[in-house]
Amino acid sequence: MKKAILILGVALSILACNKTETNSKEFKTAYINTSEIIEKYEKFKDEDDKFKVKSEELGRPLEAKVRAFQADAQSFQQNAQAKGPQWAQQMGASLQQREQQLGIEQNALIQQLQQEGAVLKDTLISEVKKFIKDYGKKKGYDYIYGTGDAATVLYAKEGYDITKEVLKELNDTYKATKKDDKVATKEEEKK
Repeated sequence: MKKAILILGVALSILACNKTETNSKEFKTAYINTSEIIEKYEKFKDEDDKFKVKSEELGRPLEAKVRAFQADAQSFQQNAQAKGPQWAQQMGASLQQREQQLGIEQNALIQQLQQEGAVLKDTLISEVKKFIKDYGKKKGYDYIYGTGDAATVLYAKEGYDITKEVLKELNDTYKATKKDDKVATKEEEKK
């Protein structure tokens, strides 16, 4: 990877040195801190809160089964000596089977939540990318770079940072759509 970057850098240097004519067109560039967008965009927060509530709701039946299993296991330990080894063996096998089934259900729930979470995250990121693309066109940018977790900019002057502007417009747009949804819901309730 380092060799590829070094080779690319050398190639660009050679091309820059060989360039005989100068291009007088200046590009309008900026960058956005993608970590800050994810952290402060209200729609991300709202969707994350909704997802947590949904996760809890989906997990409640399993939690109830686990509590019932724990109570049965505790009861088994208390009654094992009194009811004899044959009873203990049968109940022990039954409890093991239930424990395995609960493990399977738990893994399935975790997998389902991970898949739904990934789809939600991908959808939100796609929306933000589209918004940034439209924002860039509207404001006349030639390039908008991203910094943050997956940094594509190693250095930039702070004057090129448009994160706050984009975040404000994203949140304003989201708030407006939220208000429109609330108004539409209230109108439907009146009918």
